[in-house]
Amino acid sequence: MTKPADKSAGYQAPAVHKAFHLLRTVAQSRQPFGLTGLAKKLGYSKSTTHGLVHALLREGALVQGADGRKLHLGPTVIDLAFSSWNSIKMVEAVQPVIDRLRDRIKETLVLGALICNRILILAAAESADPLKISASPGTVLPLFAGAAGKVFLAAKPPGEAQQLIRENGLPFHTPRSITDEGKYLAVLEEARSNGYCVDDEEYLTGVRAVAVALNNIKGPPMAFWAVGLSNRMDDDKIAHAIGVMTAASGKLRGILDQGPGD
Repeated sequence: MTKPADKSAGYQAPAVHKAFHLLRTVAQSRQPFGLTGLAKKLGYSKSTTHGLVHALLREGALVQGADGRKLHLGPTVIDLAFSSWNSIKMVEAVQPVIDRLRDRIKETLVLGALICNRILILAAAESADPLKISASPGTVLPLFAGAAGKVFLAAKPPGEAQQLIRENGLPFHTPRSITDEGKYLAVLEEARSNGYCVDDEEYLTGVRAVAVALNNIKGPPMAFWAVGLSNRMDDDKIAHAIGVMTAASGKLRGILDQGPGD
């Protein structure tokens, strides 16, 4: 992976630094900002923030919500993240693998990427069962969303993961959600060793999932997960899914890193 440039070297380009600081702040916030709140959070004047926001809106790096005030990351950010990695061809190449995994596990399979500390669903193969969990490509999930969020956080350096937890807090989604920092960090450490993580009704009541990190080099960090209703995703099926998915992770990683035509 490309090594970041030395931040102490050369011209600092303060306007560029401020623009990226603004984008990171918007990306990492659990609640969307308006202009005044964003200026306060950044410590910039309203005029400086106004200028940056409108420049980023013009470029599509930010978009405004339906109320015309709240700010969200725009499509340009995702376009840049995928610019050196043909996501359309990659998804076409991995879809048959995802389909076969769905058929073996008999639950919905999802492939997602970590973009600006959000989880973007890229591909899915839904269970044939009428009572199933649906997943649509293009859907964005919060970072602290079940098994997928855990494997993405586990892939980060421990200090960075802990900082994200402390900045954002551990949300309470269900009575099973892990909201204690120490317990959550222990789960991440276990995931680093195992390469997978389980969600036991922690994000949605009545839903269990298992996610496997792909540890790909090319493109954004990727993971895939099987998700289903708890009455079907019992411990035996979870164990079966882990075995099937970890065995298939190398093939998926090879497609992502080498390209479908290599």
